Amino acid sequence: MNQKHPSSSHWTIVLAGGEGTRMQPLVHRWLGCHRPKQYCTFVGSRSMFQHTVDRAAMVTDPGRIVAVVGRDHRREILTQPQGRTVGQVIYQPRNCETAAGVFLPLTYIHARAPQATVLIFPSDHFVHPEHRFLKAVRRIAEVAQGLPDRLVLLGVRPDRLEMEYGWILPGEPLYSSGEEPVHRVDSFMEKPNPAQADEALRHGALWNTFVFAARAELLWQLGTRCFPDLMLRFEQLRRAIGQPQETDVLEAIYEDMPAYNLSTALFQRASESTVVIELQHVLWCDWGKPARVAETLRRIGRTPAFPLECLDRPFAPRPLVGVSRAPTL
Repeated sequence: MNQKHPSSSHWTIVLAGGEGTRMQPLVHRWLGCHRPKQYCTFVGSRSMFQHTVDRAAMVTDPGRIVAVVGRDHRREILTQPQGRTVGQVIYQPRNCETAAGVFLPLTYIHARAPQATVLIFPSDHFVHPEHRFLKAVRRIAEVAQGLPDRLVLLGVRPDRLEMEYGWILPGEPLYSSGEEPVHRVDSFMEKPNPAQADEALRHGALWNTFVFAARAELLWQLGTRCFPDLMLRFEQLRRAIGQPQETDVLEAIYEDMPAYNLSTALFQRASESTVVIELQHVLWCDWGKPARVAETLRRIGRTPAFPLECLDRPFAPRPLVGVSRAPTL
């Protein structure tokens, strides 16, 4: 698989259902209106959603890209394609945490291709340089295809104590083939306190990027094991796909949809079924907070599209701590 020939056997889920609550004060001061952060252009000429779809199209046939968005995002999403192809856009009735956010689009993929390898891309991440990130994504897809009983996560080496990320504690290498080794996962830590983060940093923990790959059938089995009440609802939807009652079933299952965080409810509970590969020589950041956006762009020498005066407080870069593997830019 390469940039010119995306895989015809892989599927990609683009997660774009959030409201970006912590970014809304910046967006309001900047644009004067409410707009979910994934549809905003914080640098350059493309929104975060457009960047993510463009990345997905480099590793997946565009017809096999499935985006999940909020129902209230209909007007925004119509402005986003601008010549891009998205195979299917699914409107979730409401936001019920990350497990439902992943398994709603997965239901449609699993109904069509249960043995397909599925890649998950959040739509609020910054990566640079992009070609190195895509090389790592192709790697986790290949490993997931070769290890159909493993979920393959992409982790990144921390350069500071970040308490709002999930952390992965890698175990022994499962194997290495001359590229980044594939490590077993000893445990996960979701949003640690400062002492826990410091301990994790000293023991070689990685940040969980939430970019991962797995066979659709494996994810379905793990979901059934970890949150059977949620999966009963998605089983109902899977049986209704393509039937006249599909829309009504979707509405009905979301009336009392359980809210599970995928990291705590599945990754932590099924750590023996997960492996991790380190993303190296790539600057990665979850753009969930305005200061992260400004700091990331400062590091690569780019000017934000928004005035810095729109930040909550005067911006001061945070000192980097620990082991840094910043890319050669």
